[in-house]
Amino acid sequence: MENKKAITLIDKILKNLNKTGINTDVLIDDIKALRTYVLDLEVKVPLAVKVLRYTYEHIEANDSFLIAIPEDSPIEDEEAEVIETEETNTDPVESLSYLISLIGNLDNSMNILDLKSYKKALMEF
Repeated sequence: MENKKAITLIDKILKNLNKTGINTDVLIDDIKALRTYVLDLEVKVPLAVKVLRYTYEHIEANDSFLIAIPEDSPIEDEEAEVIETEETNTDPVESLSYLISLIGNLDNSMNILDLKSYKKALMEF
């Protein structure tokens, strides 16, 4: 993301999450503000806009973030055996921090895949 205000806001959200956890009073307003920055990007990323909206609506409804970090895709070795991935993390602060950090680099295809996973999880919740 090239918008300096958006990057500053992402840093603020991450700092506040680490410091105070999920403080809904400030957090929801910050996510809404971040969503407006994403809406104004030159290259439109509707997925990110939708995930941010689902995120703040989820936090408003649950007073927490109850969505786990998306699981890594299984990795196959040369013999085509599936290697087990690590267990999914369900810590609300860590998961929300990860989601917000994904917004900072929307050019990364892995970030987009993880945002798709978050969107699916938020819609199913």
